[in-house]
Amino acid sequence: MEKFFSWLKDKFIFFTSGKVSPEVFFKEKIRSIEKLLGFKIVNTEYYIKALTHRSYLEISNQIDKSNERLEFLGDSVLGLIVAEYLFRNFRNKEEGFLTKSRSHIVNRDALALVAKKIKLQKFLLYNDRFIKDSDEGMKTIMADALEALIGAIYIDLGIEKAKMFITKNIIEPSLIAGYYRIDNNYKGQLLEFTHARELGTPIYKVIEEEGPDHNKVFTVQVLIEERVLGIGKGKSKKTAEQEAAKIAFQELNTF
Repeated sequence: MEKFFSWLKDKFIFFTSGKVSPEVFFKEKIRSIEKLLGFKIVNTEYYIKALTHRSYLEISNQIDKSNERLEFLGDSVLGLIVAEYLFRNFRNKEEGFLTKSRSHIVNRDALALVAKKIKLQKFLLYNDRFIKDSDEGMKTIMADALEALIGAIYIDLGIEKAKMFITKNIIEPSLIAGYYRIDNNYKGQLLEFTHARELGTPIYKVIEEEGPDHNKVFTVQVLIEERVLGIGKGKSKKTAEQEAAKIAFQELNTF
């Protein structure tokens, strides 16, 4: 933590004009995050990690890892809690409805919208050069940070606090607005289409990776019965796969 305070001193001395110590500044930030979450934080380091995008490591050596591991954990916690909520509250709905609804609630665009609503961006550490006025790049960073934040809450405070945060900020707003009914999961739609027509299962292949680690662009093709039906690009493999699936789905629906 001493390394982090040292970094804070360099980063924020201009804004505080020397009137506020880095420790005080940091505590104020933590209080702001606690206000956002609605409960007290125990281990602040989890949240520092959760709000650090990998691009930031290029401009600071005071933080040794980004939020990717916490994002991995948060993604699983989010999926479980949303699935349980839907299972308990939509007792008469079949598995297909539950699967689609969960997908709509946890997709990148939906999570980015939640992150924007709770003003998560003001807490993020990232390299502006990574974004370059890219809305898509910012959406990915925001969605990933929200998942990482959920991972931090879970590992710091447990499943019940994570459930409270997810229910209040993600599930209930989605259900009220009806976003969970909007199907942007083109991979799911394509899979249903091919199974219904007894075609082969779609296979996704990364055919190209461009750019440095902090700013990669992935190109993915989707094959059905060894035929390429769609090629998509994106800042993540998931985004590129969805784009490829969308193109393939549209192509098949023209036949």
